[in-house]
Amino acid sequence: MSEIVTNENKKLVLASGRAHPELAEEIAEHLGTELLPLDAYDFANGETYVRPGQSVRGKDVFVLQAHPAPMNNWVMEQLLLCDAMKRASARRITVVSPFYPYARQDKKGRGREPISARMISDLYLATGAHRIMTMDLHTSQIQGFFDGPVDHLFAFPILADYIRGRVDVDNVTVVSPDTGRVRVAEQWAERLGGAPLAFVHKSRDLTQPNKAESKTVVGQVSGRTCVLIDDMIDTGGTISGAVKILKDAGATEVIIAATHAVFSDPAAERLANSGASEVVVTNTLPIPQEKRFENLTVLSVAPILANAIREVFEDGSVTSLFDGNA
Repeated sequence: MSEIVTNENKKLVLASGRAHPELAEEIAEHLGTELLPLDAYDFANGETYVRPGQSVRGKDVFVLQAHPAPMNNWVMEQLLLCDAMKRASARRITVVSPFYPYARQDKKGRGREPISARMISDLYLATGAHRIMTMDLHTSQIQGFFDGPVDHLFAFPILADYIRGRVDVDNVTVVSPDTGRVRVAEQWAERLGGAPLAFVHKSRDLTQPNKAESKTVVGQVSGRTCVLIDDMIDTGGTISGAVKILKDAGATEVIIAATHAVFSDPAAERLANSGASEVVVTNTLPIPQEKRFENLTVLSVAPILANAIREVFEDGSVTSLFDGNA
């Protein structure tokens, strides 16, 4: 059976796209269920076909998809899955997108730009989604783009607890790579026993994607272990530059911690040679073997996602999973 049945005769179904089968299987295992059988393939011209392998009529369906490269293919597959569930009379459809597509395009930085993150929300709604579950959004305002409930989950508890177990918390400084992540850095600092904060000042050319130059660090980092946090690592240029700035400022050790390991080339090479003692990420995105390196640690978010799915299904509290801070 690929479903869970409650006393109220509600039925949960977990369906997954093809982008990250390992994460899907792990979530299903934590839920004590099996993935919905799915027929999915691509035509010769790239057109995607999906069809649920069994009835979903009247069921609560959670449509999981990771969004690594090529992102557009996986976005389309998830949208088609939602549409298939809607037309198959699912009772409720929840989109589970641990790495929200197009999250960096959440506003108009210049004239005539699209707000692509809003468009993704509109597409989810149009294809039948009643709810979105995601993790560590690039900016929290994206929650307001969707006309329905949005469960914004956080990976920092598992990341911070892992790092807490391997450092002297009395000698740790939490470092934000820019001023925009300071609020998240405060949550990290609290989790690490009230560690002091610092941030790296950087400049960015809005006309050039993936181009940012780290300038200087503000805060006390000399002689300390620095935990450099971010929501995602794409090409690794910004975070690697920040490591150098921290080292030049006298940091004895730098640990990088990020939720989403996008790892577009040449990220793996940059991170491996950045001078960071460890790079800690999660498995919201699949990380192929060729992009793994010696000082990379990958933590699983499957327990967090599984617990959140169960709370939503049972009409419980997702906020309670994060000490009321979700």
